[in-house]
Amino acid sequence: MEAVDLIAQMMEIAAITAPKTKGENFVLIKTLKKDQLEQLAQGMIAFGERKQKNNFDRDADNVLKSESIVLIGYKDAQPAKLDCGACGYPTCNDLKSAKVENGEFRGPTCAYRLLDMGIALGSAVKMASLFNVDNRIMYRIGAVARDIGLVDWDFVIGIPLSISGKNIYFDRL
Repeated sequence: MEAVDLIAQMMEIAAITAPKTKGENFVLIKTLKKDQLEQLAQGMIAFGERKQKNNFDRDADNVLKSESIVLIGYKDAQPAKLDCGACGYPTCNDLKSAKVENGEFRGPTCAYRLLDMGIALGSAVKMASLFNVDNRIMYRIGAVARDIGLVDWDFVIGIPLSISGKNIYFDRL
């Protein structure tokens, strides 16, 4: 549907122009169209089974019923150089030298870059809601988008979009 494509583009703009720590933008965005959603949904089901994690199949059903999905994430986001310790490390240099590669996401991450992500996500979903497009922020979409190679980002969250008589992302079993 053309209208959803336009709203997704507006969500991308909202995420990119959202305020960022020190004005440094590490936020990346990609919109998945209807033809990519089947691949993502199948990957979500397989991921849930392989990792023995609940609700990946439920969210895969939501993906299949969606019009498109906006992915928002970052790759190689540098620490804000504030040495604040919020990440759990005493200095930003200590954070930079620590790496976790075997999780659903790559980390650790500067707390300010995660805040930037939250603001970008909030700005994007606000834009969708202004136009009454149903949406929901979903971590499972991002974990699987990384796992199956739709993106190679360090951290990613998905926002599925739907236009229907009832919001498909709530009242789920």
